[in-house]
Amino acid sequence: MSGLVSSPVLEAAARLRHTMPDDLSEGVVTSIFDDAAAIARSSVSTDSPEDGSRRPTVDQVLDRALTHPVWGFVVMGVLFYGVFWFTIAGAAVPSDLLFVGLVDHGHTWLRSGFEAVGAPWWVTGLLVDGVYLGTAWVVAVMLPPMAIFFPLFTLLEDFGYLPRVAFNLDRLFAGAGAHGKQSLTMMMGYGCNAAGVTATRIIDSPRERLIAIITNNFSVCNGRWPTLILMGTIFIGSMAPPALAGLLAAGSVVLVALVGIATTIVVSWFLSHTILRGETSVYSLELPPYRRPQVWRTIYTSMVDRTFKVLKRALVMAAPAGAVIWLLGNVEISSTSLAMYLVDALEPAGWVLGLNGVILLAYLVAIPANEIVIPTILMLTLTLHAAPGTAAGVMLDMSDLEASTVLVGVGGWTLLTAVNLMLFCLLHNPCSTTVLTIWRETGSVRWTTFATLMPLALGGLVTAGTAVVWRMF
Repeated sequence: MSGLVSSPVLEAAARLRHTMPDDLSEGVVTSIFDDAAAIARSSVSTDSPEDGSRRPTVDQVLDRALTHPVWGFVVMGVLFYGVFWFTIAGAAVPSDLLFVGLVDHGHTWLRSGFEAVGAPWWVTGLLVDGVYLGTAWVVAVMLPPMAIFFPLFTLLEDFGYLPRVAFNLDRLFAGAGAHGKQSLTMMMGYGCNAAGVTATRIIDSPRERLIAIITNNFSVCNGRWPTLILMGTIFIGSMAPPALAGLLAAGSVVLVALVGIATTIVVSWFLSHTILRGETSVYSLELPPYRRPQVWRTIYTSMVDRTFKVLKRALVMAAPAGAVIWLLGNVEISSTSLAMYLVDALEPAGWVLGLNGVILLAYLVAIPANEIVIPTILMLTLTLHAAPGTAAGVMLDMSDLEASTVLVGVGGWTLLTAVNLMLFCLLHNPCSTTVLTIWRETGSVRWTTFATLMPLALGGLVTAGTAVVWRMF
């Protein structure tokens, strides 16, 4: 009965729907807000004069600066530069202590224990030099930055600043056909891409959430900072006088991070205008009041909920990677190691990309964890060039000066190699932990494969183009 009565109504509604303007819903919402504002003005009284001489509250003063069209971005850049600098500088000392305890002393003691009980050399090598050393590297490199970055990030969240970041970046992401909340997930990716992908659950639109998942890889995670910092220090910083070397090196790392943000917006625009075409959803962002952060509670919850969970996933992936590294350096065919065969096979592709075979093999091995890229490169360079005092398949801890000597003197690296390694570090495929997280969040093999291979293809195009231009001059 109701279907017979409503059918003409539905047909009329469907016919009239196409005559409505595109911004009808936006106009309705604006009208509602205008009516609400008029009602509020007529019914709510304040103790402030109407001539605008009322002293603004602290929240209003902060919002005028933090959400200003120009100064809001300046403050945002300075603030996050400070967070990154504090994370990098603050992690140096605890990382060194962990290296001494886990890599230097721990590896020596564990190796001595295996030898004391008469374990075969290959068991000692595979388990101690491979599995243990690989996981120890990840703990020493990854734990201190995460233990600093995540609490700082959470403190900003508790203070109420992150919604202001989303407010500032909303227009950029909306212009790219993405969701303003993607800025928050992008920021999470600077700690860990797997955590950033999980954070996309705050986006309701499946299309915009998928864009945020695919592009989160362009946020430089903790595991990639050591590579960028080392390249900036050795190759970029050395181009300036000693007094300015540090500033130039830090500037090069920040520039790579900015390139990552620009890439996120450009790729989001491309996806939203091609394979993920659709209407940008409108959302109301209510800026919360500023609050005093609960420091100790924030530190505890961020360590338990974020740092240790991400570290656990990384360790699960790093342990087998350490075994693979040791096997590549020690398994020989016709007196030639597997590493040498693979490096020779990858060398032509490495030359096209302005890199080399050692770097490409290191990235293949380091798919489980980006933290082991640099130690793997140093190990392969020394092992393949038969440098004295090195053991095959054993990752090494070196100072920046020693690493410079190895890469330039032994490996033959140039400024092009360093620049393209920084670009490839930004644009290459996500680590296996992130890939696993993408698959769990999307439930799609097709989108997981696309999110994995698209950045790799983009990285190849960019580095190959850079190499061509570089060699022309």
